Amino acid sequence: MMRDILLQVAQVVTVLAIAPLLQGMILQWEERVQRARGPGIFQPYRDLWKLFHKQQLVPETGSFIYWLAPIVAFTCMLTVPILIPVLTNYPLPESDMGDILGGGLILTLGSFMITLAGLDSGSAYGGIGASRSAMLVVLAEPALILVFVGITLLAKSMLPFVVNHLLLRQPEIYWSPAHLFLVAAFFILLLVETDRLPIHSSTHIEVYMIEEARILEYSGPLLGLLKWASMMKQVIFFTIFCNVLVLPWGLSREGEVLGVLGSLAALLLKFMLVAAAVVFVETAQARLRYYRYQEPLAASFLLAILAIVANQLR
Repeated sequence: MMRDILLQVAQVVTVLAIAPLLQGMILQWEERVQRARGPGIFQPYRDLWKLFHKQQLVPETGSFIYWLAPIVAFTCMLTVPILIPVLTNYPLPESDMGDILGGGLILTLGSFMITLAGLDSGSAYGGIGASRSAMLVVLAEPALILVFVGITLLAKSMLPFVVNHLLLRQPEIYWSPAHLFLVAAFFILLLVETDRLPIHSSTHIEVYMIEEARILEYSGPLLGLLKWASMMKQVIFFTIFCNVLVLPWGLSREGEVLGVLGSLAALLLKFMLVAAAVVFVETAQARLRYYRYQEPLAASFLLAILAIVANQLR
């Protein structure tokens, strides 16, 4: 029992610790693809260190929501790793308190609080970012729910561990059209939810700002919490995509030390493969105008429907 509790803590610490590493790796690879040198892969760690050692400035128009939003968002990102297979392929003590849908609702709560904070500051940029983010969510959430429905019909369960075991034991389901459609649909949502869809980016150019606009009024430690929470959200989506849908292999079955270390190494390798695909899509695809954001999300929605239909015909 004590070992399982330690493994539960290890899963959360893993997501917490490698989130800046994954961000740094993606940023560096993007620059290398564009024939630039780029920052080091450990630069996000240094950025967080600087933010947590800077003075905290608060806008005069900010209310308690301004203070609460970063804490809630960061806490939400600490909660989701408890529910998903990060290092082990079997449920740990608190893993049964929610399923994939519950994890999605927790992630949405964190994003909702950041949107409220963008509006709470009274900044024009905060309003722009909040409204644009809400427009993306309006189309992304139905597609995400349909993906969850497709997973439920495929595995007869919404527990991520059940889906992982099903794909491991039945290769015919892994290669079925229903599963492949779900993988494609979720990959598009991963690009949207992690700010990698080539219609916007983490930049201070007004025409592209979405995520940066929502948190533009933040500084110091609170900004550090928001940046870290965003990186953790990226790791969570990568983990679900890898360990549940695409690469369910390499997780520890017994919870032994060597097995856990091996699963950590396998997780990093999976992240590298998916990050390479993300970087390719983000750099090879010409940047879309903002009003065309509905096109990839509509494709994700359609792929999820096709997955449900294909599963019913199987």
